Amino acid sequence: MIELRDVSLHAGGRPLLDGIDASISPAQFVAILGPNGVGKTTLLRAIAGLTPVHSGRILLDGIAVNEQSASERARGVAFVTGDEVFLDALCVRDVAGIGRFPYHRWWEWSRSEDDARAIDRALSAVGMERLQDRLFSTLSAGERQRVWIALGLAQETPVLLLDEPTSHLDVRVAHEILSLLRGLTREGKTVVCALHDLNETAAYADRVALLSDGRLRAFGPPEALLCGTLLERVYGIAIERVRLDDGTVRIFVREPASVSASRPAASERRNREPIA
Repeated sequence: MIELRDVSLHAGGRPLLDGIDASISPAQFVAILGPNGVGKTTLLRAIAGLTPVHSGRILLDGIAVNEQSASERARGVAFVTGDEVFLDALCVRDVAGIGRFPYHRWWEWSRSEDDARAIDRALSAVGMERLQDRLFSTLSAGERQRVWIALGLAQETPVLLLDEPTSHLDVRVAHEILSLLRGLTREGKTVVCALHDLNETAAYADRVALLSDGRLRAFGPPEALLCGTLLERVYGIAIERVRLDDGTVRIFVREPASVSASRPAASERRNREPIA
């Protein structure tokens, strides 16, 4: 259980989020949405204990995050982000193996059989087992993203926090990763991730936390949030919704009238196309 009680967060000495109240039950997939710069990453870092709260409390299974040691937090929460760090000299397997550090004392450098099995499972889950001996520096952006997620999986924590896990991924791989994360919740893991794609959110999330103007504007099931008018107010755009035969909702940005009016008609566009 993750509990946020009247949490306020600052960034650069300025208020960023204020009065955040929410409870996340075990085995849920929660997506955090909101405009750029609203505080999604900062909120994830605060839950992981990496960013201090200005006021309020964040509890993990009833224990305040700031009352746990770094190693205790690392065995309870894994935070996956694509931040650039100097890992270019490491191979893929070694990068994923970083997730095993919380299970060793500082003087223990050798890996155990449990470590090997956890790393094998993590690399297999993200489809990177065949590239485990490749240098991290030789990977594409999408491949690196998969290795970051493998690092979080190798940590084997009950809570997995991810900052934009589908960035740099093509459509197929993005849905493979989201399906993987969704499957982890069925095994009892709690997954909380910052997303931008509204349709990915609608397809995979159990609950959505919508941030805007320094507040938690809504926290509930995707259907309730994505089908109302709140998204238009938060993002400042017109949105069109289509319900498919299976009941799922797909969301599209409605083209502004000025853009539509300035676009040539189909017949005019055909006339402008070069003739082979």
